[in-house]
Amino acid sequence: MTRRRIKEPPAFLPRKRLGQHFLVDKNAREKIVRVAALDPEDVVLEIGPGRGEMTEALAKRSRKVIAVEIDRTLADRLARDTVCLENVDVIHGDALKVDFESLCRPFGRRLKVVANLPYQISTPLLARFVEWRHLFSELVLMLQKEVAQRIVSQPGTKHYGVLSVLLQLYTTPSIEMVLPPDCFVPRPRVDSALVRFLVHERPKEDIPDEEIFKRVVRACFGHRRKSLKNALRPILFGGCDAHEIEETMMNLGIDSARRAETLDLQEFARLSAGLIPYLAPRKR
Repeated sequence: MTRRRIKEPPAFLPRKRLGQHFLVDKNAREKIVRVAALDPEDVVLEIGPGRGEMTEALAKRSRKVIAVEIDRTLADRLARDTVCLENVDVIHGDALKVDFESLCRPFGRRLKVVANLPYQISTPLLARFVEWRHLFSELVLMLQKEVAQRIVSQPGTKHYGVLSVLLQLYTTPSIEMVLPPDCFVPRPRVDSALVRFLVHERPKEDIPDEEIFKRVVRACFGHRRKSLKNALRPILFGGCDAHEIEETMMNLGIDSARRAETLDLQEFARLSAGLIPYLAPRKR
């Protein structure tokens, strides 16, 4: 007799529109928990717990786990599966919209984040973590390998860019392991990487205006093959004298003929501060 293959229950079927790729490799899950280095007083924000394979392990090692799941079916199932765990709260919600501050307030301490992120929300969610960095002590995130490489890249390398500069200004990131597609169901088309971020409440460099810093960095990398003086031209006052700008940059110790990927954090900080008098108002 031929045994009929039993299909997975509908509750476990991944939803393509949500970018769901469930981590099924047990060794990888255990490594993630080890990297998070939890202690009994830690409060963990688990984003995208999915089928809950890692939630119980996190709960055993921490004071509290707050699991935020956007998929209603999975959130309901996880709530039922963890009903006996008093230190697990399951929230049905969107991590891009959830109020991090209200989640953190009852505990009086910074949270640790553990997440296997859908690729399509990784960059905007990283931006949210940076914006609310005073609420987080550490992030342990599964990301697309290419994104992870960009985050940890150093000046002078091909992956170094806006993401590298902005995240390294506020965190110390490190790639802890790389996982092939067969560690997930369904299989993604690319490798993934686990990145640990130590979060700093203050930027590593003295930044007079953080929004101006971001604007200058984005302009510098907007045209990677152009020199700094040409890449920055679109955000400067139309009447700015080119020689004055070059002289200002020279006084800052930065050659205006250099390209963005050669500048380190300290140089971007000096450049953004020195260019404040020459920046045109942002268009609304």
